[in-house]
Amino acid sequence: MKPSHLILIVVFSVLVPLSCAKVPFTGRKQLKLLPETFMTSMALTQYKEFLTQKPAAQNADADMVRRVGDRIRRAAEVYYTANGLQKRLADFQWEFNLVNDPTVNAWCMPGGKVVVYSGILPVAKNEDGLAVVMGHEIAHALARHGNERMSQQLSAQLGGMGLEVALRDKPAETRQIFEQAYGVGVQVGALLPFSRLHESEADKIGLYLMAIAGYDVNEAAPFWQRMQAKGGQTPPEFLSTHPSPETRAENLKKWAPEAKALATKYKLP
Repeated sequence: MKPSHLILIVVFSVLVPLSCAKVPFTGRKQLKLLPETFMTSMALTQYKEFLTQKPAAQNADADMVRRVGDRIRRAAEVYYTANGLQKRLADFQWEFNLVNDPTVNAWCMPGGKVVVYSGILPVAKNEDGLAVVMGHEIAHALARHGNERMSQQLSAQLGGMGLEVALRDKPAETRQIFEQAYGVGVQVGALLPFSRLHESEADKIGLYLMAIAGYDVNEAAPFWQRMQAKGGQTPPEFLSTHPSPETRAENLKKWAPEAKALATKYKLP
């Protein structure tokens, strides 16, 4: 066993009673079976491997991605600090990059590594639309959705085996589960989708974040409608498990007053 894995000597039976938490913004109770140190370490490896294949762009669009990402980061920090949750951001080392790729996609890894594909920019149209995209993806990371998703897969595929044991006895399988969850360099068809619950929660949190960051929440529903239209009969993978466009639009409109209220309460410095 590698020394770096010593901190992971825990089993699910011990972790379960200690891992109940609430998702910031929504208050939903969630179960997380994996240490965030494990998630961020694996994510960083995947992220670096991805950028060796697709180097980050350096242009005006990349500057826009960094600008929007930084505002959303600050929005999260303002909210978390005001609510005594700043320790939950300790493992985030934010980076915001654009890659030149026609795929309509974007993602945020555990720990705050964000990549936007150039193919989604025409759908976003402007900074408000881009804030919808980035807010949604950053919300997945803030809500620790990946931890929930990978915990479920690790339990199902390895029979509830403790993480330390899985890393020692089945390292390839454990890594494969992570890569299925966050395999940004592989075919999208192999990725584990977020649940509709996670997608709706990311919509809501993303809307709140973009509002606090100073963006127009009324741009959210039109963006997702453009995303749906972009795919015709076969929507982009980005939409594969999302709620129906009608449900999403209704929800975003319903949450807009709440988001605007948060924007008046929490201000960026």
